[in-house]
Amino acid sequence: MSEKEHINGEQEAPQEENQPIENTSGEQAENTANEVTLEQQLANAQDKYTRLFAEFDNYKKRTSRERVELIQSAGKDVIAKLLSVLDDFDRALKSMETAQDVQSVKEGIDLVNNKFRKTLEQEGLKEMDVLGQPFDADLQEAITSIPAPSADLKDKVVDVIEKGYYLNDKVIRYAKVVVGK
Repeated sequence: MSEKEHINGEQEAPQEENQPIENTSGEQAENTANEVTLEQQLANAQDKYTRLFAEFDNYKKRTSRERVELIQSAGKDVIAKLLSVLDDFDRALKSMETAQDVQSVKEGIDLVNNKFRKTLEQEGLKEMDVLGQPFDADLQEAITSIPAPSADLKDKVVDVIEKGYYLNDKVIRYAKVVVGK
């Protein structure tokens, strides 16, 4: 801008040159080739997208099916291990029908009970030891409270009505207890 234009605040409008754009047959062929290339790339991208979407949909269906199968068969291993204990119980019940010696029946039931508990322990089940321990509302459910038989049992578990259990260090059943007051 010149000083004169700046002082007057006027500017001269730039002159536009109207030149027609010439497309030669070479440029048209190049544009057509570019269009064909772009269309092929778009078709390839759409094909990849369609395949990827179908693959993801199949993945979702497969994992959903596997999850249902896992839930249905989650206890299969534990139940298979408990079948031998069930067989032992059946044998014990059958021998109880004809047994004359009560002591042998008691020993048989003790053996089955120990086998059953050992199998459950191997699967991660652990019994809570709460008798004589201070009452803990996070692990125990107080059914009632009674006067403590001695001063040292005040606010402690006096009796266990129903045992509590952990499964792999997580409470699966809270102990139902009687608390001394």
